[in-house]
Amino acid sequence: MSVTLGSPENPLRVAVVGAGPSGFYAAEALLRSEKNVVVDMFERLPAPFGLVRYGVAPDHAKIKNVIKIYEKIAEDPDFSFLGNVTVGRDISVDELKDFYDAVLLTCGAQTDRRLGIPGEDLPGSHTATEFVAWYNGHPDFRERAFDLSGRVAVVVGQGNVAVDVCRILCKTPDELKNTDIAAYALEALAQSRIKEIHMVGRRGPVQAAFTPVEIREFGGLADCDPVVNPQDFELNPASRTELETARELRQKKNIEILGGFASAGPSLKGKKFFVHFLKSPVELRGKENVEKVILEENELIGEPGKQTARGTGKTEELACDLFFRSVGYRGVPIEGVPFDERRGVIPNKEGRVVRGEQIVPGLYAAGWIKRGPTGVIGTNKADSEETARHILEDISGLAQPVPGCGQPGTGLLLERLKKKNIRVVSFADWKKIDAEEIKRGKAVGKPREKFVAAADMLDALGVG
Repeated sequence: MSVTLGSPENPLRVAVVGAGPSGFYAAEALLRSEKNVVVDMFERLPAPFGLVRYGVAPDHAKIKNVIKIYEKIAEDPDFSFLGNVTVGRDISVDELKDFYDAVLLTCGAQTDRRLGIPGEDLPGSHTATEFVAWYNGHPDFRERAFDLSGRVAVVVGQGNVAVDVCRILCKTPDELKNTDIAAYALEALAQSRIKEIHMVGRRGPVQAAFTPVEIREFGGLADCDPVVNPQDFELNPASRTELETARELRQKKNIEILGGFASAGPSLKGKKFFVHFLKSPVELRGKENVEKVILEENELIGEPGKQTARGTGKTEELACDLFFRSVGYRGVPIEGVPFDERRGVIPNKEGRVVRGEQIVPGLYAAGWIKRGPTGVIGTNKADSEETARHILEDISGLAQPVPGCGQPGTGLLLERLKKKNIRVVSFADWKKIDAEEIKRGKAVGKPREKFVAAADMLDALGVG
């Protein structure tokens, strides 16, 4: 006679793939449920926390305090972290199904959307994701090179990631030296000759996606002034309506801050941060490297809240030595898992993965790979809780275990990985790596000095 799944004798076993915010929030919801649940979290790097560790700007340390919540979740005796394991390479999703009743994919949106314009692949043209991961010490991006010897950098996009890229380029080495920025990035930025940083958005100031906290910081930088054209505040009727009827203060605060920048007088600071609205890049030009960006002026059309940018045909040239695009992100496919190429997500219905119109039993998604790259870190909590709720609702149809046995345990899985010569990093292992990073950072006046290679993290554990 079989034992009920989710009971103490036969706990629901869930594999969470991805150790970022959505993965931890899903784990929390599952572990706090009335069912008995065991959660194993897989992460391809030896370090957990995903974009909190590798996406949050180094000068925004307070945002990273959310890691304390994730550490509490990891202390649950029914939670295990399996770092340094790449699902899709070291173990397939189908293999995971041999060990777990449900597989929850929370692997985020790992690549940038393209602009689709001529010259986009010229040397000197990069994605914002590359730069952010580089200065945050991500092992996959530590070898990237960014030529900071020119004078002008252009960043396309007006979300918080674009703002982060601009701010890092605008700051002095002294403003960054006491953060957890990668040492090689700090050294490169100290040698930077960039004097103009241009942030370009296709719509107007009312539609800008950055937050007031982010844009306000440019008013207090040590050696950089924000520059905004007062004419950008000549709003069309639909934008005025959007501003007047906005439910959130964000848009009004943005306008207030930007207006203050526009009315400020000249200064003698060495760098300038230019904010451009109603412009889109239509071409990058250069011989051996990006030399200029062709921008087309836009006009807004449509109803309030639904306005889109339409090119007017009028263009201008902007000198450019370094170019970044930050116009959205998309997930990457996982072998054996349905994937929506157009949207860059795993197709799903409220977290239940679907193939066509059919739900794939036992397979789920949460976070950006589920809904697309929207919201902030906290947005993932409700999203993950929704998926976790559906996993628990589906429990009666998830597994057909051998009577009285349930799914094979984590120990058998670890044995399989060991036979493949894969060194699995536990959460206790990670805490040793974490302590060593903090120790290294203390020696140079930083909160931590990250290991920027997976091999170095393993070496810190005494493992080659």
